[in-house]
Amino acid sequence: MSEDNSTSFINLGDLSKPANTLIEKVSSAVGGLFAPWQIKRVAKAKAEAYLIDEKNQIEISDLHRRAMHRFVEEEAKRQQNMEEITKKSLAYLNEDSKPDQMEDDWITNFFDKSRIISDDDMQKLWSQVLAGEANSPGSFSKRTVNLLSDLDKKDAELFQTLCRFVWNFGDNQPLVPFVYDMSEEIYNKHGIDFESLTHLDSLGLISFHGLAGFLLNGLPKNLTAKYYDQKLSLILPKESENEIGIGSVILSQTGKELAKIALTVPVDDFFDSVRVKWIEFLPNQKA
Repeated sequence: MSEDNSTSFINLGDLSKPANTLIEKVSSAVGGLFAPWQIKRVAKAKAEAYLIDEKNQIEISDLHRRAMHRFVEEEAKRQQNMEEITKKSLAYLNEDSKPDQMEDDWITNFFDKSRIISDDDMQKLWSQVLAGEANSPGSFSKRTVNLLSDLDKKDAELFQTLCRFVWNFGDNQPLVPFVYDMSEEIYNKHGIDFESLTHLDSLGLISFHGLAGFLLNGLPKNLTAKYYDQKLSLILPKESENEIGIGSVILSQTGKELAKIALTVPVDDFFDSVRVKWIEFLPNQKA
């Protein structure tokens, strides 16, 4: 590999201003992200520091050589992962994103956790978090990044499945995954049951109470609920301070942050299933 520091796997001149700004911001925070030549230089310097004590020269054994080779290979792989995640994130940037306002400490922590991620699907998830933070700095906490680093692919896929049951009540209300009766087929055939919900609870992505359930309160008389592109107008009993049951699951703060970037598709017939329940429970609701 050439050590020409103009070498890069991406042409910055072909990118939008937000993409350029994100790359520059990330490179500044973690050090020459898009200069593949640098990893060789840094790895070589660290390896030499490891192998040679200026005050006490030692004979380099086969063990030392293997250690040096392993170090270089591991760092090169991590560099590749960091570059792939950043490259994938560019597709999710908004035109009005603000990568220049991202905190350096957040970026450093993000890549410290994500640099070992090599699976393509998981890299896409991490890239969405990076782009989401660039689009709106402060959207993803360090706690969320740290929790994400503990998720395996099956955990992430299970959480995304749960997000297929999420309803939106507007900007001032939380995203709500409606799970009224976990024994119903509409949930079970997608892998949402007591065991999977308990597992997501243990990961810190949701709170799950199979018996008591949760309420959404402080609601106005007229409320619009949205499931993907389908809308349902609700008529609640009182003029203000209404409450409605929302089932046995709510998202944790980390779950709320990750749900915003979940790329999912609606569940067939779920909109009508929830609509029927609200018609049953709300006295003023019309079909």
